This record gives sequence, C-alpha cells and structure tokens, in this order.
Amino acid sequence: MNKHSEFNKFERKQIQNTPADFRRNLEIFEALYREAVMLKILPLKNPLEGIDVDITLAWKLNRVRGTD
Repeated sequence: MNKHSEFNKFERKQIQNTPADFRRNLEIFEALYREAVMLKILPLKNPLEGIDVDITLAWKLNRVRGTD
C-alpha cells in the first residue's frame, strides 16, 4: 500500500466522522467571496457571457450519462 492510498483512507474516515460545521463553512465561503470581489473576479460584468458553451457542454454530458 502506498502513502497516497493510506492518506485517502484516513481522509475518508475523517470526513465521515466529522460533522459538518455550517458556521465555519459560511466563514470560508464569505472569505472566498470577499477575495473574489477584491480581485475583481466578482461581480461578473456580463453574467450570461459564455452561457451557450455551458448549455452545450451540459447537454452533451447529460446525453453521455444517459446511455449507460
């Protein structure tokens, strides 16, 4: 067994045994949002820019998944 698989087992066990902390997760989200605003990534200048690519990709992925 290599170190990566041992770590992955440990990580999975930690995630299963640790309850979700809503308040901490919200703090992390808010910090990431503030950083995105500071870097001028958010708010988007044109929120619909590239939506056609997203729709096409979603359509293709859903179609492939449905063939199983």
